[in-house]
Amino acid sequence: MHFLFLFLDGVGLGPKDPKVNPFALAYTPNLDALLDGHKLVLDSLANGSKPLITDSATLLGIDARMGVEGPPQSATGQAAILTGVNIPAAVGRHYGPKPDPVIRTYLQTNTLFHTLLERGYRTTLLNAYPESYFNAIASGRRLPGTVAMAALEAGIQLKNTQDLLAGQAISADFTGLGWRERLFVPGIPVLSLYQAGEHLALLSQDYDFSFFEYWITDYAGHKYDMDQSIQIIENFDVVLGGLVSAWNPKNDLLLITSDHGNLEDQQTRKHTLNLVPGLIIGPQELRGSIQQSLVDLTDITPAILKIFK
Repeated sequence: MHFLFLFLDGVGLGPKDPKVNPFALAYTPNLDALLDGHKLVLDSLANGSKPLITDSATLLGIDARMGVEGPPQSATGQAAILTGVNIPAAVGRHYGPKPDPVIRTYLQTNTLFHTLLERGYRTTLLNAYPESYFNAIASGRRLPGTVAMAALEAGIQLKNTQDLLAGQAISADFTGLGWRERLFVPGIPVLSLYQAGEHLALLSQDYDFSFFEYWITDYAGHKYDMDQSIQIIENFDVVLGGLVSAWNPKNDLLLITSDHGNLEDQQTRKHTLNLVPGLIIGPQELRGSIQQSLVDLTDITPAILKIFK
């Protein structure tokens, strides 16, 4: 079995209100097909809480607040996802975007990455990072985000420009176009959105567990631009179409989830209090083995580790 964790930063389950929620307006034929015509909105869950189960996928709502007041934040939310520990409760607040020294202590041992590697599973972070990123970290001008920090602490080498050139990593925008046009890195292969999804599926076959972080959704939510948000959702849907087309639906499992809401509410630039989606794609037996235990973000790592015993 191969497991891909596709992490969408800043995506919550909002109401099916086209005035505020771009997920209600976006053209998402691939998501809709997986969900039997439903949108990625709270209204797709019966009574706002009962999972939607189709032949291909399961959609449920996951609590990102974890009993702590205030809007969830990236550092504590992502750390809770990767450790199974209620980090906001442990540090006394939601905090982000980057992990502070206290949060970092929780990432130094016993994360999902650590445990999978200790159990002998081939584990990777598929994101490619440019040379400027490594230089900024080395100089102290920048801290790694929670996901990258957890991977590094577990001994996973971050993928770089050479990996992207060799087709062994995925760029943050999926296609590689940003590396050409914004980073001015020559020779970077540029994929279509659909091809990027296919390539993501192909790379996942080399590992037991793969993780990909897509932060552009959170960036768009903070920009407070409905048209741009719709475009990003529609782009992601094309990627998802390519990914699912190349996926093995009988043996492999795909989990799409987030750390907090943001993009789904265009009334605010801030994070929301909404549930986040837990979209599980794969054989129903495997989906069922983890969906019942997913209540809040701390349940994600234990649920995955039940499969990777």
